[in-house]
Amino acid sequence: MVNFECKSEYDIDDFRRIIKVLRSPGGCPWDIEQTHESIRRNLLEEAYEVCEAIDKKDPENLCEELGDLLMQVLFHSSIEEEKGVFDLDDVADAAVKKLIYRHPHVFGDISVCGSEEVLKNWDELKRREKAQDTVTKIMQDVAESLPALWRAEKIQKKAKKVGFDWPDISGAMEKLMEEQRELKDALDSGEEAKIEEELGDLLFSAVNLARFAGVDPEAALHKSCEKFIKRFDYMEKKSHSLCRILGDMSLEELEELYQESKSYL
Repeated sequence: MVNFECKSEYDIDDFRRIIKVLRSPGGCPWDIEQTHESIRRNLLEEAYEVCEAIDKKDPENLCEELGDLLMQVLFHSSIEEEKGVFDLDDVADAAVKKLIYRHPHVFGDISVCGSEEVLKNWDELKRREKAQDTVTKIMQDVAESLPALWRAEKIQKKAKKVGFDWPDISGAMEKLMEEQRELKDALDSGEEAKIEEELGDLLFSAVNLARFAGVDPEAALHKSCEKFIKRFDYMEKKSHSLCRILGDMSLEELEELYQESKSYL
């Protein structure tokens, strides 16, 4: 039996302690075996589940999912603490110092006129902090682990700050159509590497268009996924009412059902 006090309520210190208990001899064999790499995906999944709770405006679920995400932070910190590299207090220390450094208008003598100026100062301080002396370096520092649509958007915004951008949305639209033609040429050629390249360029241009339109490309694609699922659900239910099976229907019949679903969804 491990030494951990059961209470009616727990705090952050208890949370830290239970992770250590789980990772210690006599704790949980699975937890003991984990590494940064083995639970990397867990961290991402928990972050997305927090976002889903936010999107659904579900505070009860948000509380739970934030706890799961915090557990990942504690877990990764505990792994490093065991190696004597850093612990959660070091994580907090670095984070607080960064916040103080990047908020000179709060903790220093800098004056700002509003949130836009705050963001401008934040970016400048971040560039100094990370020694980002070129725009290329700034782009390279955009995390590769981000969803590709978000990464593309962030990179494009970096280019915009030095004037490399279309004057208006029409240029972005024309570029999208150009990339579509180039993708068609690649498909006609049958060259796999060229098809991948041109498809990537088309997606990059679609993100650029979304940026001009003020649309979050990741959110837009998620909504399209949900819309497709709902329409497909209609197709399945309608085919069932006709005593038909989708897999036995022709493409023309399926397309007819799909077009019909648009009238209802």
